Amino acid sequence: MNKIYVVGLGPGHEEYLSAQARAALERAQVLCGYTVYVDLIRGLFPGKEVYTTPMRQETDRCRWALEAASQGKSVALVCSGDAGVYGMAGLVLQLGVDYPDAEIEIVPGITAALSGAAVLGAPLGHDFCVISLSDLLTPWDVIEKRLECAALGDFALCLYNPASKKRADYLCRACDILLRYKSPQTLCGWVRNIGREGQTYKIMPLSQLREETVDMFTTVFVGSSTTALCAGRLVTPRGYEGKK
Repeated sequence: MNKIYVVGLGPGHEEYLSAQARAALERAQVLCGYTVYVDLIRGLFPGKEVYTTPMRQETDRCRWALEAASQGKSVALVCSGDAGVYGMAGLVLQLGVDYPDAEIEIVPGITAALSGAAVLGAPLGHDFCVISLSDLLTPWDVIEKRLECAALGDFALCLYNPASKKRADYLCRACDILLRYKSPQTLCGWVRNIGREGQTYKIMPLSQLREETVDMFTTVFVGSSTTALCAGRLVTPRGYEGKK
């Protein structure tokens, strides 16, 4: 079939799969991806060929999928969340230039910024920025500049990859940057294991967020100056209440 679907799975639970994603996974002959993500949906599509690689083998994984598609197979390369938000869509399109026989279709999914925000309320109801705190592919000085600019612009923020074993203090460092421009009372929250078993969340001010223990399964939200608590839910108003 010479087709590769780059599929966003959403948070991971079956109910978050879009109809488009489910259809692509059903049509594909091969399921390909990071082992953890393939395991999330392997049981829903038994009997299919499976190809997985560990973390940090993204380029090899994408090339394998493109080569398989070029040889006539239909392949679903799966990503968590949305395929185009810190996913494999960009890399597949870049590498796909060398595989003209492989047709590429990007299938969107629900990214953690959206599914996590829904758990907390509506913290991204107005303009917001999404920033990853992982410096594996982006230098920390670039991340720091982006945090500063977002804080200066009074954006609400969603922070991906807030900490890991090797980066245990990165969220604290990010909060210290944000506190140069944002009030310590700025409302924030985090959600762990979004849409999966063991989902937990917490709401706190920015001054307390810097002391929180988070990990790579956690997505962090930092409000703007207008973010407020409404019946225990975070809301960043868009301004409807001011219109007449």
